[in-house]
Amino acid sequence: MSAVEIAGRYRLEGRLGYGGMSTVHHAVDQRLERQVAVKLLAEHLADEEAFVSRFQREAQAAARLVHPNIVQVFDSGRDERTGQYFIVMEYIEGASCAEILRDQGWVEVDEALAIIEQACEGLDYAHRHGVVHRDVKPGNLLRSREGEVKLADFGIAKATEQSSITQVGSVLGTAAYLAPEQARGEEAGPSADLYALGVVTYQLISGRLPYDATSLTELALKQQQEHPPTLDTLVAAVNPELADAVAMSLALDPEDRYQTAREMRRALHDGLRGVAPGRRRPAAATQATTVLSARRPTPQTRVVAPRQPRQAPPRQRPAVAAAAPVAAAPARRGRGRLVLALLALLAIALVIVAIVIATAPSPTRIVLRNVVYKDVGKASAALQQLVSENTK
Repeated sequence: MSAVEIAGRYRLEGRLGYGGMSTVHHAVDQRLERQVAVKLLAEHLADEEAFVSRFQREAQAAARLVHPNIVQVFDSGRDERTGQYFIVMEYIEGASCAEILRDQGWVEVDEALAIIEQACEGLDYAHRHGVVHRDVKPGNLLRSREGEVKLADFGIAKATEQSSITQVGSVLGTAAYLAPEQARGEEAGPSADLYALGVVTYQLISGRLPYDATSLTELALKQQQEHPPTLDTLVAAVNPELADAVAMSLALDPEDRYQTAREMRRALHDGLRGVAPGRRRPAAATQATTVLSARRPTPQTRVVAPRQPRQAPPRQRPAVAAAAPVAAAPARRGRGRLVLALLALLAIALVIVAIVIATAPSPTRIVLRNVVYKDVGKASAALQQLVSENTK
């Protein structure tokens, strides 16, 4: 590029990345003496009046989003010398999730959720301020060296929807993250962002996409005809509750997904700890439209992706109630019968003694003795002896 400065203020230092629509450069804001990122839009987009006007409005809206988990937009406009439209953004020293996936293939469950939960906070803030991202993907999730995650490219994502340019360059790379309603060409709202973030979550944890498609048509067909494998059948470290929490974000019907990004964050947080997510509608109503209805394999047929040595923690069987009280019941019944027998013998002995006293001539010496034995036979013999002594 011949120009080394944009708008007479931003000195370009080097290219950070590029795509079919734009190129991102590391730059220095010479006025404020700080590092920034400058995104230069492709020159052919300048001829799209609808795109330019929409882009400018959305860039202004993105500039109003001030949140720790959103890349701050500082400036935007058109360079008078080159005619290029530009956006000046906060510079994040770190890596995008796309780069993390490229270098690592996947990340540990805890690490993935730490990324996604921060992205949920950023999306929730944007949605509450009326801004929909519409292009959530790993390349637009940036993680700093300190671990802070920020969402980028709010303005460009929405502006491209109104452009008449071909979507080959901009869609093929992001088709897998499009919600079903977007793939059908319908208006996408906040729920579409949550679907895309669910795809990113699925990919970060498993290292693969829920649907592998090369075109919008193929993606739409697979979404309607197939259920992606749940994460707990791919990764041993994922429990069924977390798998369900991710699957809910991938529901085909927007009404069956989470209502807010914060709700999604809470469900993922709870799912990691074994708390199942609540369903948006009864299961019968969502069976055909949500991946939660996909049947899981039994433990004997469970498939685990080759990502050992990650091992799933052994599941605890419910505690079985102790059987000792049942086994002890016959012994208690036996002791009860013994007590009844002793009482009956004692009653008979008392009757006999009373008869002897009534019929014996005076003076009569009555011999009494404490007769208490656990054995029925001994107790009976002792009572007979007592009767004999008192009838002499």
